[in-house]
Amino acid sequence: MKYRLNIACQTSALSGLRSFIQQALVGVAFNDNEKHQVTLAVEEVCANLIIHSHGCNPQESIQLEIIDSAEKLIFEISDQGKAFNILNYKSPDLKEVMLEKRKGGLGIILVKKIMDEIEFESENGTNTCRLIKWFQS
Repeated sequence: MKYRLNIACQTSALSGLRSFIQQALVGVAFNDNEKHQVTLAVEEVCANLIIHSHGCNPQESIQLEIIDSAEKLIFEISDQGKAFNILNYKSPDLKEVMLEKRKGGLGIILVKKIMDEIEFESENGTNTCRLIKWFQS
């Protein structure tokens, strides 16, 4: 099954994104904790795109497609903003972040920890990030 959502690039759209993901996960064989974690991971990537790639411009949008297959869930996030390859992200030293009392910079660490696979491609002005979570047998 596939679910699609077009998201305006404004942070106020994130609550609708959460609701959409939660609805799409209703029949999925994840426990509540796993559903919460994948929702958090997808929301983090979308929030980063909205803020950093699109500057919270509501005239721009990102697209989310959720593909539910027998063995895995794929969250495909596409946009035409400034490309950010999550795979090239260097995680900060957590001790330094704590010492500096810096806010932010930890969301991508969570995304990488929660999801089983992450793919990124940028082609013809469209960036696509795929977050993949396998069903456990």
